[in-house]
Amino acid sequence: MRLRGCCVSLQFACSLIGAAGGSFPDPAIDVERTATKAKQTAVFAGGCFWCTEAVFERVVGVEKVVSGYAGGDAATAHYKIVSEGRTEHAEAIQITYDSSRLTFGQLLKVFFSVAHDPTQLNRQGPDYGTQYRSAIFYADADQKRTAEAYIEQLSKARVFSGLLVTQVVPLKAFYPAEGYHQDFVRNNPAHPYVVVNALPKLQKLKKLYPELAKK
Repeated sequence: MRLRGCCVSLQFACSLIGAAGGSFPDPAIDVERTATKAKQTAVFAGGCFWCTEAVFERVVGVEKVVSGYAGGDAATAHYKIVSEGRTEHAEAIQITYDSSRLTFGQLLKVFFSVAHDPTQLNRQGPDYGTQYRSAIFYADADQKRTAEAYIEQLSKARVFSGLLVTQVVPLKAFYPAEGYHQDFVRNNPAHPYVVVNALPKLQKLKKLYPELAKK
């Protein structure tokens, strides 16, 4: 269920302990950059895909972001069905990036510190249900190892005041969402939900990581 008029940015800020600015740690374990340009993909779920898509579209080295569904099967990969919260799907995004410019670990850093609040179980701000859960759908052993190590690193450092509830699970399939969901924030910057929930995250990306934010 997607509700209107609630502010997620304040809730997210309150879950952090002294992790503002450059103090949010880099992953100690990461997937190595490639020597030459190469396209890699990552699939994350962290609440409304309008918001997560908008954040990663503005990260340097990211070439494409697609909103969609992951965790369930093809038959239920439709917005009206997923929104009922009775499928195994999560609203997710598929990120295509240049691994010579950006690492999987850097994507994770943005995911945890900007794109969503990983301490909220089966919800994200005003949106609630298992379709809004926090999850990393790994494609291979390197992504799995990096994700699990980073969650352990953040937990031990007590970066967040609450427990991290992010799932690390294998990617079975990714199903693109309906066309009207793609580039939603870019196409609807004045939408009330976008103004309250998405635009503050874009400002946060620019403030925390100006080197990673597209001009």
